[in-house]
Amino acid sequence: MITDYIHKKLSIAKYKILDDGTYFGEVPGCPGVWASSAKLEVCRKELHEVLEDWIVLKL
Repeated sequence: MITDYIHKKLSIAKYKILDDGTYFGEVPGCPGVWASSAKLEVCRKELHEVLEDWIVLKL
C-alpha cells in the first residue's frame, strides 16, 4: 500500500532545470518533499528517499 502511494506521488513529481544547470524536483501536495542534484536520475532517487522519510515522519 505504501509502495503504491509512493509510485503514485512520484508519477506526478515536477522537475525543472535551475539556472546553474542542476535539477530540482518536488512532489505536489507533499510540503517539504524536494531534492536537487547535478543529474536528473540522482535527483529522482533522492526525491524517492525524501518522500519515504516524509511518510515515516507523518506516521
